[in-house]
Amino acid sequence: MAKVIFQLNQAGVRELLQSPEIASAVAEYTAQVASRAGVGYSGDVKTGMRAVGRVTAVTEEAKLDNEQNNTLLKALNG
Repeated sequence: MAKVIFQLNQAGVRELLQSPEIASAVAEYTAQVASRAGVGYSGDVKTGMRAVGRVTAVTEEAKLDNEQNNTLLKALNG
């Protein structure tokens, strides 16, 4: 069997991770997770080196719910 050499195009990967299409996909998934978590959870996306989505518990009730039930973890896997 022949040996396969694989080398990533770093500039291409960087361009892909910073693209508006990836930011849009991350925003969509972040909104889905926040929706599954329920009332009191909010999602946002930051772009820079790459698109990063984050869902947080905003209200005190949501923070307590997440602490007691791992709501964000369950919403992420849901």
